[in-house]
Amino acid sequence: MLLHLHVKNLALIRETEIDFSEGLNILTGETGAGKSILIGSMTMALGGKVPKEMLREDGGPALVELVFSADCPGLLKKLQELGIPMDDKELILSRKITGNRSICRLNGETVSTSVLKEVSSWLIDIHGQHEHQSLLNKKKHLEILDAYAHEELLPVLHDLSKRFQICQNLNRELEQMSGDTGTREREQSLLEFEIQEIEEAELKDTEDELLEQSYRRMVNSRKILEALSAVRGLCGGEEMSASEQTGRACRELSGVLQYDEGLENFNDQLQEIDSQLQDFVRELSDYMEGFEFSEQEFRDTEERLNLINHLKAKYGPSIPEVRMHLEEKQKRLDMLVHYDQHRKQLQEEYEKASKELMDCCQEAHGIRVKAAEKLTVLMKEQLGELNFLDVQFEISVKDTGTPSAAGFDDVEFLISTNPGEPMKPLGKIASGGELSRVMLAIKTVMADQDEIDTVIFDEIDTGISGRTAQKVSEKLALIGQSRQVICITHLAQLASMADGHYCIEKQALDGSTQTQIRRLSGEEITEELARILGGARITDAVRWNAMEMRRLALEFKKKKGKT
Repeated sequence: MLLHLHVKNLALIRETEIDFSEGLNILTGETGAGKSILIGSMTMALGGKVPKEMLREDGGPALVELVFSADCPGLLKKLQELGIPMDDKELILSRKITGNRSICRLNGETVSTSVLKEVSSWLIDIHGQHEHQSLLNKKKHLEILDAYAHEELLPVLHDLSKRFQICQNLNRELEQMSGDTGTREREQSLLEFEIQEIEEAELKDTEDELLEQSYRRMVNSRKILEALSAVRGLCGGEEMSASEQTGRACRELSGVLQYDEGLENFNDQLQEIDSQLQDFVRELSDYMEGFEFSEQEFRDTEERLNLINHLKAKYGPSIPEVRMHLEEKQKRLDMLVHYDQHRKQLQEEYEKASKELMDCCQEAHGIRVKAAEKLTVLMKEQLGELNFLDVQFEISVKDTGTPSAAGFDDVEFLISTNPGEPMKPLGKIASGGELSRVMLAIKTVMADQDEIDTVIFDEIDTGISGRTAQKVSEKLALIGQSRQVICITHLAQLASMADGHYCIEKQALDGSTQTQIRRLSGEEITEELARILGGARITDAVRWNAMEMRRLALEFKKKKGKT
């Protein structure tokens, strides 16, 4: 459940905080007061996009913080896997936006936006202001049905997707084998040349690295020898060399050892230094004597290195990758040499994979048909409660015969809202208000399928009024008995059902326009309902209507078990 919202420096909001309650939370206010900004801020905090126009130019970084109570076992397990600490089952989501950069945190731990989205999917379901329009697209119908049947359908769809990919790959291989005889012969000739070129090189692992080292040493041999000669002269030459100086120091120290036993340690150290220096000079001289190489050795190294670099440039950036290329060429050549046999085998594999794919599609189809029957019954029940009189509703699941990664089903919602009229596609006959109610019915049914505690509706009342608005308000009140509902509305019928009523107002403060929000109580609720009912002028009659509407709403909730 969402406990607290804190927004700072976002659009018209300088800074505001809201403590939400259980049940039905209603947000009302004049058009343009900033109601949708609050929903937008929540979407951003949950990992959604950040429109540039929502960031204030005159303020500091934008900040949105949501505090949830989280006791869902699946969510707690996910947070444990992510290493997110949990105290008292309270989860704090925050997102700070500075320019083009945003920082997301869960209980103080920095996380990526994708992780934030994944976690938020367990916490809250937001129904956007125009989401009901998505019902005009049949793809949405398939998504809804699959979401309803996800527990049984998900493993089948996972298997189906893999089998579809296998079929796609086999089909591509078959298409690649469809060239004419002349084309295959030219490809075969080229493959034979490339294979021979690589095999004749007899490449060895790390050979290129060793050759490069040798070549670099040969190319710079003069510089190396000049430097080594200078080092040998400084260390082991005769006049003023390090060796001559340490030898002289040894003789000087040896001459006074008899006078002080404490000099023995210094003498031993000096003798060791002299011995190591002499060894170094000898080894350096041996290295210089073996440094010589012939002109032929240099040419052989250069030619071999050029050959290897040519093969690497042509077939791969390293010797192992050149060898992998060779293996691929050999497989392709083998396929061309035994073309008919390979094509027959590939065709058999494709036919087998296609049959398995169709079997998987058929399994998914069966699950969807059964789920569609159950969902149809539930939808009829919910639509009836939303003032659809004598409504007929059906979910059509047709086998198109053309498989895809999601199966071969074409799913479409059919509806008849008037007695005697045949059922037609939902997108062709439903008005905006009817689509809103259908979406509310879907959300009501789907809410019972998941563990999400909070549902947000941004103007679910679009296009409805009168008795229908009353039915929708009663439905939202009933949903609020089992989970938290946050709803932005312009209808008094919905607002009267509130367990927590919040008013959003736009005010001029400190020379700028700012959005403020406050929770209403007592007569403030009546006044806000009267404002919604009465418009510009609020009379005593309007106030009486508002009080009566609130009384009836409280009576309805009490009757349904809400105190």
